[in-house]
Amino acid sequence: MNHSRKELDLTIFALLALFILAVTLRAADRPNVLFILCDDLRPQALGCYGSKVVHTPNIDRLAAEGVRFANMFCTTSLCSPSRASLLTGLYAHQHTVANNFTELPPKLAHWPVRLHDAGYATAYLGKWHMGEDNDAPRPGFDYFVTHKGQGKYFGTEWSLNGEKHVTPGGYYTTEVTDMALDWLKKQDMKKPWALCVGHKAPHSFYTPEEKYAHSFDSVRVSYPDSALALEGKPEWIKQRLNTWHGIYGPLFEWRKNFPDSSPGAVKDFENMVHGYWGTILSVDDSVGRIREFLEKTGQLDRTIIVFLGDNGLLEGEHGMVDKRTAHEPSLRIPLIARGPGLPAGKVESKQVLSVDLPPSLLELTGAKPLESIAGHSWVKLVRDGDLAWRTAWLYYYNYEKQFPYTPNIRALRTDRWKYIRYPHGPRFDSTPDKHLRELYDLTADPEERKNLIADPAQAANIAELNRQLLAEMFMLGLTPSNDEMPEDAGIKAELPDRKIR
Repeated sequence: MNHSRKELDLTIFALLALFILAVTLRAADRPNVLFILCDDLRPQALGCYGSKVVHTPNIDRLAAEGVRFANMFCTTSLCSPSRASLLTGLYAHQHTVANNFTELPPKLAHWPVRLHDAGYATAYLGKWHMGEDNDAPRPGFDYFVTHKGQGKYFGTEWSLNGEKHVTPGGYYTTEVTDMALDWLKKQDMKKPWALCVGHKAPHSFYTPEEKYAHSFDSVRVSYPDSALALEGKPEWIKQRLNTWHGIYGPLFEWRKNFPDSSPGAVKDFENMVHGYWGTILSVDDSVGRIREFLEKTGQLDRTIIVFLGDNGLLEGEHGMVDKRTAHEPSLRIPLIARGPGLPAGKVESKQVLSVDLPPSLLELTGAKPLESIAGHSWVKLVRDGDLAWRTAWLYYYNYEKQFPYTPNIRALRTDRWKYIRYPHGPRFDSTPDKHLRELYDLTADPEERKNLIADPAQAANIAELNRQLLAEMFMLGLTPSNDEMPEDAGIKAELPDRKIR
C-alpha cells in the first residue's frame, strides 16, 4: 500500500503526540518527593520517639500516617560524610567525603540526579554542608539555594542559585521554609518534583526563635546517669570531659568559664539543652506549614515525605556532648517516611542505615537505580518484611586534627552486640589499637554502661565479633592493609577554630 508524504507526516505526528502524552501521564503518576533533613537531631527529642517535654505534633502526625524507623543509624556520625551517604548510598571511603571540608564529587551520581534525569523538577534549599566555603549550585538541581559554612540562626547570607546573595536577617528555619513554599507554588502540577529542605536546626549554637526562647524554663535538666559512670571505659572518654566535646567544657559557648565540674555548673548544661529543644519547635512549625500547602493543593497523598537527621547527638551520655563516637546516641537518627507505596502507622524495628535511603527513594519513584552502592532498599522490608535483612553492619569514623576529641573508630553493631575498636592509624593493622576496646550487650544494657571487653566469659564472643567486623569491612572494600586513616594524636584540650565550630 502506498502512502503520501502528508499521510506519513500525520502518522508520525500522531505517534509522537501519543508518546508525549504517555510520558506526561507517566510523569504525572510518579510521586513527588519532599526530603526534610535536620542537623544533629536526636530521635529522643521528638514526641513520636518518646520525648515527654518536646511537643512535635506535625512531625508526630507524619509518623502516625507513615513509617517510623525505630532503629535508624548513620554510618559515620559527622555531618558531611553522613549527608553524602544519604544522597549516594555509599560509605565515606566510597564517596570520599570523609570530613566536613570535602566537596561531594560533582560527577558522582545520587538520587536527586536520578530523579532529575527521570523528568523531575529538583531543588535544594538550605544547609548543604559539603564544601565549607562553596555556596555555588551543585549538579542535579534545577534550583539551588545555600550558604557557606554552618549558616546562622539569624542573618544567614544566602546564595540564590549562584546568581545573587541576599541576607534577609530573619530566622533560618522560617526563611528556608518560605523559600520552599515559594518554589513549590511555581511548580507545574503535571510534572513531579523533588524538593530537599536542609535545616540548620538543631545544630549548635542553639538559638531558638524568640517565641520559643523560654518554652522549657520550668523543665529541670541534669546530667544523664551515665555521664560519670565511666568505670571500665577507655581513658580517652574521661580525658574528653573537659574539652569542647565534654560536659565540663564550654558546651558550645553556653558555659563561659570552663572547665567547670562543680555541681552548680549543671545549670549551663540545662540552658544548652533548653536551647536545643527550642530550635526543634520551629522545625515542627516548618513541617506543618509545608504539609498544609500540600493538603490545600491536593498534593499530599501523592508526595513521599521523608523526615530525618544527618547524625545523632550525645547530650551528656558517657560525659560527652557532640557526636562522632560509636555510642548509641551518636549513631541513632530519626527517620519517618510517609506517602504512596508506604504503609501507615507502622514502626519498623530492623536496623536501617543512612546508605539505604537512596535505593529506597528510587524504588518508590520508579527511577533508575544507583549502581554498586552499599545501601539496600527498605521498601520490601516495610511492606511485607524481609527475612534476609541485615543483622550486623560497620560503623567508622576517622580522627580529625581540627576536632581532636575522638579517636579513629571501627565498630560492629549487631542486633544484640556493639564491638568497638580504636586503631592508631595510619592503617587499621599498622600498630596495636590506641585505646581499650569496648563491648556492650545492647539487649541487657541498652545504655552501654558496662564495658564487657575484659570479661573472660566473652573471649569467644569477642573473637567472633572481631571476625565479623573484618568481614563487614572486606565486603565494603576495606582491608586491614588499605583502610587508611589519620594517626591518632590523642585527646587535645584546645578549642577548635571559631570559623569551623
